[in-house]
Formats: sequence, structure tokens, C-alpha cells
Amino acid sequence: MAPEPFSLLLTVYGGDREDYVRAAFRSAVHDQMLRPDEVVLVQDGPVPDAVAGCLRELVATSPVRVKFLRLERNRGLGPALDTGLSACDNDIVARMDADDVAMPHRFKLQVPLVRAGADLVGAGLLEFGADLNDIVGRRIPPSDPLDIARYSRLHDPFNHPTVVYRRSAVLAAGGYGDLPLMEDYWLFVRMIANGARVVNVAEPLVYYRVSDGAYERRGGRALLSSELRLQREMLRHGFITRAQYVRNVAIRGGYRLVPTRVRRPVYRWIVAPYGARRNRARERLVAVVGQARQQMPEG
Repeated sequence: MAPEPFSLLLTVYGGDREDYVRAAFRSAVHDQMLRPDEVVLVQDGPVPDAVAGCLRELVATSPVRVKFLRLERNRGLGPALDTGLSACDNDIVARMDADDVAMPHRFKLQVPLVRAGADLVGAGLLEFGADLNDIVGRRIPPSDPLDIARYSRLHDPFNHPTVVYRRSAVLAAGGYGDLPLMEDYWLFVRMIANGARVVNVAEPLVYYRVSDGAYERRGGRALLSSELRLQREMLRHGFITRAQYVRNVAIRGGYRLVPTRVRRPVYRWIVAPYGARRNRARERLVAVVGQARQQMPEG
């Protein structure tokens, strides 16, 4: 029996660059050891002529079938992704951002985990600057489902550009919705609360582009407003307690307001390495338990 097929979902909007879009598409399609069976490409509103020409070229030269959806106006990432999801023919869907680069073995590692029973699979990523040789950071997520659930009450436990999921599990949780700048986190929280089977591959499988303004965009009043709305929704749906809500607003809200020179080291030294620390701690615990069992007398 042939393996279950999967779709690649990618959105592009007016702020994307032609060369970044081309690199992202080719890395996730042409260069993959396991290629998607279809690509659903959503143009979220008007784009510059250079980007429009790039999209036509990518559709015409793709080695796999492409569904190209053009939205007349920019509706935002969440609604654009929901539109793309509704057009996917397959239940397994891989996400890709239009300015990142997928490693060639990404889908070969992640897709079989979904085929085997997972509903949501993320991965680690490497942050890069000028080019792929300019690695400036690493994000290793928690890999154990219990750690993922625990971590999700304070931070997004998935690197959103790396995820592969069951479309049915996303729809069962209500889809992305329209929570600007927080749509991925809010979706993953609802999927976890809905009983989705989740896992992370600790190994980095995506190169994540970090531009000069990356850390500036993690702060500011617009993001703070979305952050507060997210926390209110998490509290209203019972995913966090009142005490956790107060903690999250103080920590995450404060993080959005501190100067970038403070935000950058906090993220690099504390937030990004959390998953790696948890994974190492769990591995040590498993090793200790295994040794203890070996030393127990038989009978």
C-alpha cells in the first residue's frame, strides 16, 4: 500500500522578498528527500511585481502539483492559512514560511511520525543571518508530550515554521482563527487541550531567517495587545489558572515592553534553550531509572 500523501501549505504576502520566497519553496519541494504530493500556495493580498513573477515561475516549474490561491486583499496569516487548509486534498499538512529554508531531510523525518499516529509534530531550528553559514542561534523544543503540555502554559512549545500536522486535528480544534501574531500558539494550545497527540523532533530541521528587526518585532504595543488577548482566551477556556494568567501577563507582557537590548539576551539565554535543558533532564532520568531496574534482583 502506498504511503499516505501529504500537502505543503505556504503563504506569501506583500512584505515577502522574491529571493526568500524562491529559496523557501525550492528547499521545501525540489530539494526534499521526501517531496510533498501537492503544494497549496496562498497569496495573501497584493504583492510586488517581482514577487508575483516569482510565484508564476514557481507554479510553472514545480515538480509537484500546485494549487495557487490568490486573495484579493490581505487578510492576515491566520485567515490565509485557514483558506489554504480548506484547499488541501490531504489530511497530513506540512507548514513552511516564505522566508525560511527547510533542510533536505525534514519531511523524511517528520511525516512518518504523523503517519504513525501523531497529530502534531514540530522540530528544532537554526537561526541564521546573512546566509546559511551565519548561524546565530538555535531553538530546541521540548520533545516529550508531558513537557510540551507543561511548557505550553507559559510559552509556545512548537517552533511554528517547522510543524507537520493532521488537518483533521487542526479543524477539530477550530482552525487558526484570527489572533494576529499569536495564531500559531493559540492553535497549538487548543489542539493540546483537545487531546491531540503531540511530539517534537529535537533535531533542527529548518533554517529560520533572523533579520535585523527580528527581536524588535517580538516587542511593541501591537504584540502586547495580541499577547494580552491570547492570555485572556487561554484563561477563559480553562487552559491556564488565574495565577498562571497573572504570571504570564507579568512575564510575557513585560518581555514585550523591555528594550530590544534586553529582550535579545533573555530569549537567547533563557527561552530558546529550555527544550534542550528539559530533554537532557528527561534523558538523565530515563537512564537512572533504567540502571535501577537492571540492578533490581530478579524474582
